[in-house]
Amino acid sequence: MAKSARQMHLGVYVMGTGHHVAGWRMKEAQAGAENLDLLVHAARTAERGKFDLFFLADALNTGPTLHPSILVRLEPLTLLSALAMCTSRIGLAATASTTYTEPYNLARYFASLDHISRGRAGWNVVTGAFPEAAANFGRDKHPPHEKRYAIAAEFVTVVKGLWDSWEDGAIVMDKASGRFADISKMHTLDHNGEFFNVKGPLNISRPPQGHPVIIQAGASDTGRDLAASIAEVVYAVQQELEPAKALADDLRARAVKFGRNPDHLKILPGVCPIIGSTEAEAKQKLVELGGFLDPVAALKVLSDRLGHDLSGYPLDGPVPELPPSTVMQGHAVTLSALARKYNMTLRELRDFAAGAMGHRVLCGTPEMIADGLEEWFVAGACDGFNLMPPWFPGPFDDFVDHVVPILQKRGLFRTEYTGYTLREHLGLPRPPHPVAARAPEREMLRTG
Repeated sequence: MAKSARQMHLGVYVMGTGHHVAGWRMKEAQAGAENLDLLVHAARTAERGKFDLFFLADALNTGPTLHPSILVRLEPLTLLSALAMCTSRIGLAATASTTYTEPYNLARYFASLDHISRGRAGWNVVTGAFPEAAANFGRDKHPPHEKRYAIAAEFVTVVKGLWDSWEDGAIVMDKASGRFADISKMHTLDHNGEFFNVKGPLNISRPPQGHPVIIQAGASDTGRDLAASIAEVVYAVQQELEPAKALADDLRARAVKFGRNPDHLKILPGVCPIIGSTEAEAKQKLVELGGFLDPVAALKVLSDRLGHDLSGYPLDGPVPELPPSTVMQGHAVTLSALARKYNMTLRELRDFAAGAMGHRVLCGTPEMIADGLEEWFVAGACDGFNLMPPWFPGPFDDFVDHVVPILQKRGLFRTEYTGYTLREHLGLPRPPHPVAARAPEREMLRTG
């Protein structure tokens, strides 16, 4: 295929047991979301591959039928702080909930990670996909969909305001005068809103990136509006090219509606690569994974993504017509459309969703994987991809060792980092402090 002037962005979504429900059972897998050595290896491999970012999802609940990586896991911001010490360039991003976290605490967490990593932090804004989390925080029930997104919009506004508590350069540490900080550059937020009342200021200086990179994955109409208004990276669930293009076009158009530059919104659909030296070898790996499948865990994955308990439906019957999901709407719409198009049984859709948590699977040789990524990227359906290896470390090592060089040879991916911060990797501007942004206007009023 022809070379492209654009270059794709690549992230890796790390689940310690792999994205396939049965990935941890592969003979060579080193499983465990609490396996620090494995997670360090994955982060260093991503950096060796010149990836933009290393990403950790999170959930605030557990249960006996959940995906193994969700069953037990390390708290992601604690983990990313550790990974910041053994990497130097790779972006470090994690999920944090706007439903079950306070804005002041979250603003401190991510500002701290941005300082510790010298500007490599990213926050995946979620409203909470699992209603079971409510009971862990003393709540009677999970808030309804529309309210969760309204809370999230105000929450992000508050967090950004707190990140701007101090202007750039406010910490002067002037030994001669004894002045540690320029207090005139400290600002009190005094936010009083529908859901939050937060005074501020934050007790940490402005993050190196100004604001850590904001990531979002909303797929409902409300979710797309939130993504288009606040997100700088959008994670997407798409299985086929034309719907992926339609989603990308819609998100970019909505970004313009919100007064944003659409180039400052990077769309990264999830992709699970199954790589073999031949196509037959790759397909055999897929068959082997299927043979290890836990049917109960696999059906739970699908139930979560469709937003309804499917345990009472016949596996060899058609995928049932279900009411719209109020949880993972992107997964529900995409998987339901796929089932209708290919007349899949519930068993077939279950086994498909178990392979990559409902995301796209690419199976074949390194050249075939590169072709599949290039097709979507060149068509404008995305700005890159969020890699979701079926298990670790082998498939991700194979991607970095064998697929990345092909993408580099085609001019589709960087051969070296040109920046140090996650914003620089993604080609995103550093947000100016609001006071600095108003400075020219104030100067005109003063001299006019």
